[in-house]
Amino acid sequence: MSFRTFLDRKGVKPSFKAYCLDAMSAMAQGLFCTLLVGTILNTLGAEFHIGFLTRNIFTIGSNGYTIGGAAAAMVGPAMAVAIGYALGAPGMVLFTLAPVGLATNAMGGAGGPLAVYLVAIIAAEAGKMVSKETKIDILVTPVVTLLAGIGIASLIAAPVGRAATWVGHLIMWATELQPFVMGILVATITGIALTLPISSAAICAALGLTGLAGGAAVAGCCAQMVGFAAMSFRENRWGGIISQGLGTSMLQMGNILKNVKIWFAPIITGMITGPLSTCVFHLQMNGAAVNSGMGTCGLCGPIGVWTGWISPSETALANGAAAITPAAADWIGLALVCVVLPAVICTVLGWIFRKIGWIKPGDLSLI
Repeated sequence: MSFRTFLDRKGVKPSFKAYCLDAMSAMAQGLFCTLLVGTILNTLGAEFHIGFLTRNIFTIGSNGYTIGGAAAAMVGPAMAVAIGYALGAPGMVLFTLAPVGLATNAMGGAGGPLAVYLVAIIAAEAGKMVSKETKIDILVTPVVTLLAGIGIASLIAAPVGRAATWVGHLIMWATELQPFVMGILVATITGIALTLPISSAAICAALGLTGLAGGAAVAGCCAQMVGFAAMSFRENRWGGIISQGLGTSMLQMGNILKNVKIWFAPIITGMITGPLSTCVFHLQMNGAAVNSGMGTCGLCGPIGVWTGWISPSETALANGAAAITPAAADWIGLALVCVVLPAVICTVLGWIFRKIGWIKPGDLSLI
């Protein structure tokens, strides 16, 4: 039996889809269910004085954990298990990925998410290859998965984490230095990534994207989601507003493949709102970095900006952020960048493109 046949039998099928689309999307879900939800709960508890959300439910050493804190602390294991699930890892492998993710995220520091992404793929595939190959599978599979994961993590987690942090700092530094140009670039690239079947949220989390650059990313993602929802209202009505505006603009990918011109309006909208975010409204996203790539999905982008005002994330604090009391201008800027401007600009552009024949009836329909 050839090695290729063996890999096929074990379900190890390296591909761009498996490793870059499925794994990264799963990683973003792991981030969402732990770090993002935990941050939201902590902020709600602190801001509205909700006792059961601010009370420590357990203590480890000298550290007390609230409900939200417990969720956020499990971000490494959640990401690793989510990636393993996306790759079809069997149970023994899947469960062992929890300690692999915990250790890798800690070793990777601020760039932990990217390290977890890489290590979890390797550990999951190694575990799959030995799964059910011996009579002592209950020992072999978890041991191989754990040793492969921790071994690789000990070699690459810290360097990968530092590299991701450096790239994130470079983007944020460039955005501070050239807010107009970088506002366009960050908003455009992040927005496109959001609509493509890859995870803009995972990318932003891996790079620790906060501050002005995070705000530009929020603007670009909102331009895609709110823009598509508003522009396609005549085809998809209120269901489209909810599914695209609060769900994902990825729903339009099938239509984009048929007529790429329908994508021009949301992209141009992001190129407008991105620099407006950085240069006019000075919108900073200092909540959990994953929020920068979420757009209006569950309103996570705007909520991330709000939580960053009240209680900046550790990543944002490390980048020099500080808590503020938002003024009316901050709220107005947030509403304009995230909802009002994308809806208006993209609707107008969509109307123009329909008039010149770039968008035809049914091109934006989700049915």
